[in-house]
Amino acid sequence: QVQLVESGGGSVQAGGSLRLSCAASGSIFSIGNMGWYRQSPGVQRDLIAGISRGGTTNYADSVKGRFTISRDNAKDTVYLQMNSLKPEDTAVYYCYGEVRRIGAAFLPPDNYWGQGTQVTVSS
Repeated sequence: QVQLVESGGGSVQAGGSLRLSCAASGSIFSIGNMGWYRQSPGVQRDLIAGISRGGTTNYADSVKGRFTISRDNAKDTVYLQMNSLKPEDTAVYYCYGEVRRIGAAFLPPDNYWGQGTQVTVSS
């Protein structure tokens, strides 16, 4: 009923840039906080960037100053601009959104996740 679909991952050399997108679709009444997590093999999934519906952002120290999160509420889409990429940024990147569905607007939101997109940074 609600899907988050990511795009924009790939392979890049160190110092390069990538832009991830995550579009939500389905029976959406509204989306609150959105953000991006990443997970490397053998490592837990960590939040790296979040953004409120009003545009307030927060970042993990490891990406601060290099990554920028933004969103387009009209398109139910969140973006992650990644600059000055490092090999240690290599991971699967997942987007999430706190979604209130149509017909459940007065209930607490549910968390929905994208399927993940691979980002590989070579040295």
